[in-house]
Order: sequence, then structure tokens, then C-alpha cells
Amino acid sequence: MTERPAESPVTALRGPALSFSGDPFSDGLERTMVHEPDAIVAMQDGRITHFGPAGTVQRLLPQGTEIRDYGKDALISAGFVDTHVHFPQTPMIAAYGEQLLDWLEKYTFPNELKFADKEHARRVARIFLRENLRNGITTSCVYCTVHPQSVDALFEEAEALGLRLAAGKVLMDRNAPDGLRDTAQSGYDQSQALIAKWHGRGRLLYAITPRFAGTSSPEQLAAAGALWRVHDDCLMQTHIAESRAEVAWIKELFPDRRSYLDVYDHHGLCGRRALFGHGIWLQDDELQRLYVTGAAIAHCPTSNFFLGSGAFDVFRATARERPIRVGLGTDIGAGTSFSILATLGEAYKASQLNGRSLSACHAYYLATRGSARAMYLDDRIGSLAPGMEADLVVLDMRSTPLIDFRMNLAADFADQLFVQMTLADDRAVQATYVAGRMAYSRTAPGLV
Repeated sequence: MTERPAESPVTALRGPALSFSGDPFSDGLERTMVHEPDAIVAMQDGRITHFGPAGTVQRLLPQGTEIRDYGKDALISAGFVDTHVHFPQTPMIAAYGEQLLDWLEKYTFPNELKFADKEHARRVARIFLRENLRNGITTSCVYCTVHPQSVDALFEEAEALGLRLAAGKVLMDRNAPDGLRDTAQSGYDQSQALIAKWHGRGRLLYAITPRFAGTSSPEQLAAAGALWRVHDDCLMQTHIAESRAEVAWIKELFPDRRSYLDVYDHHGLCGRRALFGHGIWLQDDELQRLYVTGAAIAHCPTSNFFLGSGAFDVFRATARERPIRVGLGTDIGAGTSFSILATLGEAYKASQLNGRSLSACHAYYLATRGSARAMYLDDRIGSLAPGMEADLVVLDMRSTPLIDFRMNLAADFADQLFVQMTLADDRAVQATYVAGRMAYSRTAPGLV
């Protein structure tokens, strides 16, 4: 008779907690936000087993369960989810002086040529993932370079950490330098091989990744669409309507298509699990099509401001008559910070420029369950609930002297949360848990 493997012990975290049971943009905060001033989140075998008021949950836990109490000035939530980021651009964050198309030519393409060297890709991947964990990011949707070895390097490092991660080889067969171009056929074949190797392996997922219509021929876009039809459980990620100049250029490249989105839609690249980065300058009919097909937009405010691209209108995108799935993206390296809290502060400013105020509670939804929903992963990550994967972040709500001072004057929890997304950064992250294991602690940063 074979012995059953012993279950791992239950571990638990205690402190104030925040989660969402639905979408506050469509259903309101009162029906969807769960704020427990004193909660316990218990975990076993990589999943959450209990979540609720501490007095209730504590009685349900096995005798001797270790409870790590973070105190009343903490905040426990699902780990942050980054729906749009370029790990190879980590070395070029804070590159001066250009807007989108010139920035690609001057900085991005020369930098990405270096990723033909897998060991270079591995070194950058380690730094990238370390920064994610230091900032409480437990899942990302990542662009690699055209080189398959860049994908292998990132997935190997993510697998070692047990991360839930999606990524893909960039497809580019035109308007890029020698050394960064593939072909429609080689891009298809290499992506197919990477899908076979990595998609669904542990917590890893593949994202079919045409960089954007400006760097892919119609033949390559058609090949990407054909590949996605064969592997429709993969994600598909690309860029759209980031700047006005880009929109005009795409119209020149594809004069027969009705709109920028129609370029992708025509080639079978618009549907469930499609993530379109930016989407600032989309027209109403394009937004309607995104809604009908179930595609999502990744809102990347620090990048949009840094490159002067514009201010995405999250309320227009999530309008009740056709609410599109919207996630949050750091978009490193045009994005200026790995901090999701800093990114939320910039999302607030983008909304202000569009004449609306983004509440801290709505913003926090975007960073967690909203981004998980944009990736069609909200059944696994993004919320605190029994059965969900135990990816968590613990914040220190008084991480700097100024924040400590300001918190003493906060009117309520929403005000406290707004202080965090306006003033806080990576210093606010006390700990990050990946599948129930502490992967980062501010007091023991060598854990990463």
C-alpha cells in the first residue's frame, strides 16, 4: 500500500486586509470591496484555505498553526499583477529625450540586440524578477525579445521562484534592425516550440507576442493569428494606439483596414485573452469591438506620460454600456517605476486629465483582481478567497516619516489607501508571498 504524501503545514498572516469579490466599476464598491480591519489569511500547499475576520478564522485553524501578525498598520492583499512590461528594457529605464517611435530606434532596438546572449538575458531576468518581488508584483505579462533564448532565460528564472508568469518571444519581421528581425515562418516555428516547452508548465503561461503592427508584416500577423487559433488557451499581447504618430503610421502601412484595431482583428488577433497595451487613442467603434470580443487593455500611465503619448481614459474604457476589461501595466522601461503604488498615482493623474477622479479603492482593484481579470486569471489570482493561489503582498501603511504623519490625519480607509498610491513606493512593501512561500521580506531582502 502506497503512503499518501504528508500535507504541508498551514501558515497564516494576520492584519488588516483588502480584497474584491467583483468589479467595482460596474457593480459599485459597496457590493465588491472586502475590507477586514483585522483579518487572517491562511495558506496550505500554495493555496488560500481561509480568509476572514481574525476572531472567526482563528478558531477554524489546526492547533499550533503559525500566525505571523503584521499589526494594525499593515495591509494584506492579493499580490499585484502587471499586465504589460518589457523585461529586456530594465537596463534602459530612464532613457532621456524621445517620444515613442524615435525612442524605439534610439534606445530599445540597440538594447534588445544584446539579448542574443542568453547569459545576459538571464542576468537581466534575475534583476527584473527581484524588482517585481520587491514591489509586491507576483504575476506579470512580459515581452521578451525576438530571441527564443530570452524567453527561456526568463521562464527558467521564474520557474525557480515558483511564479505565475506569462511571457512570449517578440515577433518582428520588418522596420527593425538586422539581428532583431525574424520571418513570418521562423517566428511561427519558434513560438510554437516555446509554447510546447513552457505553456502550462507549472505556473507558467505563454503569450503570443507580435510587438505591434508597425514591426510585423501582414504575413506575420496572419501567422500569429493562425498560431493563436491552434493554441487559443495562450494569451496574445501587443501594442495599440499608444501615440497619435503611431496611429497615423499604422494607417499608412495598412491603408485597406478600417482602423488600428481592425489590423489585428482582420488577422485573427482580437478575442478572449488578448491584451492590448495602451489604447489611448482608440475610437468608439474600436472600444465596442474590444468589448464584444472580450479583449482587454493594459493601462500604462507612467510610460504614457514619460513618452508624452497621452492620458488613457479608464472611465471611458469601463463605461457600463460596454465595460472593457482593463488591467494595469508598469511598461518598464518607458515606464518609470516597478512600483505599482507609484503607477496607481499616475493612473489617478491620467483620470484627472480626463476630467474624472479615480478612487483609491477602484485603483487598487485595477492592480489586483482587475489585472487578473484582464489576463483571464481571476479564477486563480487577484483576490483573497479560499481556493485561490496564495500570492500575497503585505504593505506597511506608515513606510516613511511623511506617510506616517499624513496617515495620522487620514479621514477613513479610502483616504489612507489614497495616501499610499500618492506617496508610497517600494519601501511600503513589507513582504511578498508566492504560492504561500515568503519570497521577499523587507527585513531579509536576500530571500529573493
